[in-house]
Amino acid sequence: MVWGFLKRLPRPTVYRLFEMIPGILVWITLIGIVVLSFLKPLWAIYVIILFDLYWLMRVSYLLIHMIAGWRHYSWTLQQDWLPKAQAQIGFDKIYHLIFLPTYREPIDIVRTSLSALSKVNYPKEKFIVVLAGEERDQENFLNIAEKLKTEFAGHFGHFLVTLHPANITGELAGKGANINWAGHRAQEYVDNLGLKYENIIVSSFDIDSCPHPNYFALLTYTYLTIPDPLHSSYQPVAVYNNNIWDSPSLIRIIANSTTFWLFTDLVRPERLFTFSSHSMPMKALVDVGFWQNDIVTEDSRIFLQCFVHYDGNYRVTPIYLPISMDTVYNGSFWRSIINQYKQQRRWAYGVENFAYMAYHFWRSKRVSFNTKFRYIWNQLEGVYSWATAPIIIFVLGHLPLWLLDQADKTSLLAHSAPVALQWLMSLAMIGLVFSAALSNIMLPPRPAKYRWYKNIVMVLQWLLFPASMLIFGAIPATEAQTRLMLGKYLGFWVTEKKRIDTYPETPQS
Repeated sequence: MVWGFLKRLPRPTVYRLFEMIPGILVWITLIGIVVLSFLKPLWAIYVIILFDLYWLMRVSYLLIHMIAGWRHYSWTLQQDWLPKAQAQIGFDKIYHLIFLPTYREPIDIVRTSLSALSKVNYPKEKFIVVLAGEERDQENFLNIAEKLKTEFAGHFGHFLVTLHPANITGELAGKGANINWAGHRAQEYVDNLGLKYENIIVSSFDIDSCPHPNYFALLTYTYLTIPDPLHSSYQPVAVYNNNIWDSPSLIRIIANSTTFWLFTDLVRPERLFTFSSHSMPMKALVDVGFWQNDIVTEDSRIFLQCFVHYDGNYRVTPIYLPISMDTVYNGSFWRSIINQYKQQRRWAYGVENFAYMAYHFWRSKRVSFNTKFRYIWNQLEGVYSWATAPIIIFVLGHLPLWLLDQADKTSLLAHSAPVALQWLMSLAMIGLVFSAALSNIMLPPRPAKYRWYKNIVMVLQWLLFPASMLIFGAIPATEAQTRLMLGKYLGFWVTEKKRIDTYPETPQS
């Protein structure tokens, strides 16, 4: 009945309805708990306890997968991947096309990333590096590009500079539009070289990305050994070690939490999307027309573009090596806190993928119902929990207890509810102990300017995790979903980058 109703509506209307669903579910939940707390506080306690039980099971499940991801990661770091890759048939034919989109970044940020690329353990003559700038920053960019091309052109087989024109009709100014333009220019360059798309692996890196020395060796090995490599993207582990020691505690927590979230998804490829810096076959990229140029979250959307284009025959393969990037810290605490919120809001705006997915699944008859349901559920449950769980657990969970009348307060449930809620929240935080330990293991060497007790701070900072879940988790996620629900679409916000000190570009762990 619902599908029949949707089929009678104009397609833009259907798409708009799908955009509204996540925000509607979030606000129904939050308003519903508040209303229920006033009208039937005892019922609200039942609901919150059930929700906390669900969250405890979810956290336990995620912790198991985080440990599994860490074990894969630790093992992979210990291997020498270049000889393994070189032993594969077809190694000599593989080229790497690497995009580095930049907008107003200072030269030291760009130089550090190119330096990291120049030091990887891989034949660099097989690299086609594309430094992609914006006409909106033309003078600054061309000045940087000229200096760095002179400095690094001899390190790579090919070095291209592209300039994305401003104000192209239909585009959303941002990274997606930039690399879409650069992608087409690189395609022309590749065609002139006479290279086959099937032999080219494309990597889209944020401009502060510093790959592990063995990243391209493992990527090539994986590409040459997995079944059907042309129908897979490749996702590394995003770490934020470039300036982690300089960053405030709240920002470090968010950065490490992002890494740990990736660990949990890397061991579950059936729910893995591309995120931030990633790699994929050039053949697939050309088939779908490159990254979408009118959205905010082109990094995850490119996976869905391929998934839809190939009728579900597309996946993401984990690469258990790090790509190290910067946190949002720019030298000013409060400015960095604001930037962190904006970055989380932009990432949470990935909820726009739900409408794209639901709309194309609704129209597709070639993707199985089970596959559609799994992806829809994973996406919807993920963005829903992101926005609601911290608010329910840490804020609304106490409201019905305050509103109980005298009669209800005498019940066994009313007496035991505060204790039960406290135990459930405490158990749900067990993962913090592992997170604190793991975050310290993954740290780069402590800079000489910091004393030994800085490591203690790195552990104790996890006590701020509940606050960070609210400030940089639930609130920006709720705002992002509300904006999409109301049609107040979010533009692309470029993370402000400023390097306080220069640390080793290629972290070993």
